Amino acid sequence: MIMHDRGFGILGNIVVGVIGALIGGFVLNWFGFEESGTLASILTSVVGALILLVLVGLIRRDSPQI
Repeated sequence: MIMHDRGFGILGNIVVGVIGALIGGFVLNWFGFEESGTLASILTSVVGALILLVLVGLIRRDSPQI
């Protein structure tokens, strides 16, 4: 819902969410933020998923269309 036209189906979205949560935790901890609580964990996961979707979008845009 945040980034339109970036869906990968139900299974793909779950994978993006899990990997995004890992990326978000790594990136925010790298900048010195520590999450505590459910809301912070959700926001961290959303930030990570957005980062992942932007990177995947850049890669997909450069790849040739079949």
